[in-house]
Amino acid sequence: MMDIQQIEMRNLRIEDYQQLKSSMIEAYEQMPEYYWRENHIKILLDKFPDGQICVLVNGKIAGSALSIIVDYNKFGDEHTYEQITGNYTFNTHDPNGDVLYGIEIFIHPDYRGLRLGRRLYEGRKQICENLNLRAIVAGGRIPNYSNYAHELSPKEYIQKVKLTEIHDPVLHFQLSNDFHVRKVLKNYLKGDKESMEFATLLAWNNIYYTQSEKLINNPKSVVRLGLVQWQMRTFNNLDSLYEQIEFFVDAVSDYKSDFILFPEFFNAPLMSIYNHLKESEAVRELAQYTEQLRDKFIEFAISYNVNIITGSMPYMIDEKLYNVGYLCRRNGTWEQYEKIHITPNELSYWGLSGGNKLKVFETDAGKIGVQICYDIEFPELSRIMSDQGVQLIFVPFLTDTQNGYTRVRRCAQARAIENECYVAIAGSVGNLPKVNNMDIQYAQSAVFTPSDFAFPTNGVKAEATPNTEMTLIVDVDLDLLKELHSHGAVTNLRNRRLDFYNLFLTDKESSR
Repeated sequence: MMDIQQIEMRNLRIEDYQQLKSSMIEAYEQMPEYYWRENHIKILLDKFPDGQICVLVNGKIAGSALSIIVDYNKFGDEHTYEQITGNYTFNTHDPNGDVLYGIEIFIHPDYRGLRLGRRLYEGRKQICENLNLRAIVAGGRIPNYSNYAHELSPKEYIQKVKLTEIHDPVLHFQLSNDFHVRKVLKNYLKGDKESMEFATLLAWNNIYYTQSEKLINNPKSVVRLGLVQWQMRTFNNLDSLYEQIEFFVDAVSDYKSDFILFPEFFNAPLMSIYNHLKESEAVRELAQYTEQLRDKFIEFAISYNVNIITGSMPYMIDEKLYNVGYLCRRNGTWEQYEKIHITPNELSYWGLSGGNKLKVFETDAGKIGVQICYDIEFPELSRIMSDQGVQLIFVPFLTDTQNGYTRVRRCAQARAIENECYVAIAGSVGNLPKVNNMDIQYAQSAVFTPSDFAFPTNGVKAEATPNTEMTLIVDVDLDLLKELHSHGAVTNLRNRRLDFYNLFLTDKESSR
């Protein structure tokens, strides 16, 4: 895997031009003269800065998407690239128009396979929705058509691409991003020999048309959560575990989830290799896989464009064994969280130590906290997080009995009410007969809400089927929390008697 430190999507700047030019030349190696000149980029940035976006990998331009707004009635479905761009003057851009017209999108060859193009398309869709435009329209190249032009018409070629009988890298990608072909354009882009100067007229309709105007990269209001109710099963090796993890990440990301949550000690099946050892020794052997798993999660977060809460895994720090997990952001950054409170069982069988790190994390979809299983049963932690502005608390858990599960569930519901936030819990089901101290698991993953008129009357947004492997996809509205804080029937956070009692962390808190 490429050494990726960070991925960022932002608006293009004129100082990016040299990198933009170099990347574009590499992307269009069959058309070496096809790249935007600096004066063109300057005009676009002057006319419509919010419509020009780029994606950076480790600070370098890896791809870009350029757009203008047009009054589509002036052009209709019969136009050429020169006409829609005003012969590259972009005087066709109309701030009062109704359609976002895509005039360029590309990814540098070295960064293909990371699904960066999908990020740019999602960025364009966000611009379209936020500026209240009715659609995105673009003329799409069909670069493999020249290989089939002697036997297929453009219409026949497009149909075979739709049926996956022929692969066209551009058209296939556009179709997979919810664009549909309205018609075939002739003589669209001069000099495009690969497409025989044909193009597809593509459109994506904005179903939120008439929504209020916002700017790109504003914080999201509706956040989609994906919870994995994980089936414990035997894995012969680490690659088999990777495959199962990727299956769930892929499935949840298909629904454009912002977060995916895995359970506590989801990797316990790997301990079967060490079942001949004492429990305390076997779990320390399991800890050797944690950093490799973290790196794989980072890779998946980037590739599938989803923030991953990795559940938890054992980890050795300074000769002590801790229960830790990772927030792997989709921009390539990551942070560690720790289990603070250790159960009597974890102490006696495994010799685990409690962590000293408690933090609220900033993400592109709100402020989140993570509390591993037993921690949610201690209200002080959630209250400290609430003081730091937490909106979502994720709870990866592992419980063997219904009694244990009930403790986690009821306490999670209480934390949601007390702290006016959402709490999502995800656990494992099934059994591991070849792993000592991991007899059987009981779980019913769920998302809990505060209890007020804007939320479900029972405080349960959604819940999985008990003891069944599945995913749970749930939308939560962060704006409802803001309204609750100020206008709720009761306002728990505002009505605390801070003149009478208070809560704070001691100096044992570690910045490790």
